[in-house]
Amino acid sequence: MRIELRGVSKGRAERALPETSLTFETGRVTLAVAETEQRPTVLGLLASGRMRADTGEVLLDGRKDAAGIRRRVALVDALEVSEPAPAVTVAGVVAEELMFAGASPNPFAARRWLDDLGLGELAATPIGNIEPAARIRILLELAALRKGVEGIVLTSPDRHGGEPQNWWRVATEFAERGYAVLAIAGRASMSVLTVEHDASTPGDDPAAVNPVPDTGADAPDSEASAPTEDER
Repeated sequence: MRIELRGVSKGRAERALPETSLTFETGRVTLAVAETEQRPTVLGLLASGRMRADTGEVLLDGRKDAAGIRRRVALVDALEVSEPAPAVTVAGVVAEELMFAGASPNPFAARRWLDDLGLGELAATPIGNIEPAARIRILLELAALRKGVEGIVLTSPDRHGGEPQNWWRVATEFAERGYAVLAIAGRASMSVLTVEHDASTPGDDPAAVNPVPDTGADAPDSEASAPTEDER
C-alpha cells in the first residue's frame, strides 16, 4: 500500500497547513515534520482520509479513494481526535479497543492482553501517567487489532516527552511487520533522528528518516481543527 499526499493544504491562506507533499508505504516508516499544536493533527487527518484538503490530493495506490484510506489507515493518538482520555486506565483503553475489534471487552481480557504484551503491571494506571514508549506501544498494538488496517498514522508522539529514539523504534518495528507507518513530529525530533540515521549504515533501512519540508509556524486556523461528520 502506498499513500501519497500531493501539494495538500488546509485553511484560509493555508494557515492550518501549508502546502505539503509526502509519501508513506508498506514496510517503511516515514517521518513528517509539522510544528504548532494544531498542524500535526490536521496533517494526520488528511493522511488518514478523515479530512478533505483544500488544495492538492491524497492518493491510495495512485488513485483517489478517501473511503479506502479511512478503512485501511488507523489514526493514532491525534490530539483531541483519537487520543485516549488521560484519566482512563490502561485496562479501560484496551477493553474499549478490544470491543471495537470484536473481542471480549471485559477487564480480565484486557489484563491478559496486556500480560501478553509484557505490560500487565500498567493495567490500573491512568494512560496519561505511563511513560511515552509504553503508551505508543499499546496504542499501536491496539490499532493493529482493527480489521483491515494496513497503515498507521502516529500523531505527535513527541508531545509526551522522552527520547525520540524510543517511539521511533516502536514505529520501526511496525514497519518491519508490514505496516505503512507515518510518524508526525516536530523539528527537534527530526534533528535527533536524522543525526542518528546518518551515523548508521545506509541501505534498505525500513526506518530511514524521510522528512517532508518543514510546514512552518504560522498561526493555526481553528476552522480546520476537526473533520466534518462525513469525513470521520
